[in-house]
Amino acid sequence: GTEAQFARHAGVAPVPVWSANPGRHRLTRSGNRQLNAALHRIALTQARMPESLGHTYYQRKRDGGKTKRDAMRCLKRRLARVVYNNLTLDHHNRTTPQHDAA
Repeated sequence: GTEAQFARHAGVAPVPVWSANPGRHRLTRSGNRQLNAALHRIALTQARMPESLGHTYYQRKRDGGKTKRDAMRCLKRRLARVVYNNLTLDHHNRTTPQHDAA
């Protein structure tokens, strides 16, 4: 699968809300709730830790005019991207044969 599919599976992919507010997004209520809850806890911790990359990203979104909820949604999506990339890298490293130095 792709990184976007992983985010959708985790329930952190943005879903457009077209009714009254054009350009608005929300998180889907579907997806793997345990994975979503884990990403949510990580996002809360990151947003509250000064000097962390997550806090910097969250604050940049807030300074850009996002609400707290929207900034948290963006941070969760960013964290899903990091988790997916680490999972695929780990899978690649495990399936690639290691050559010993001769």
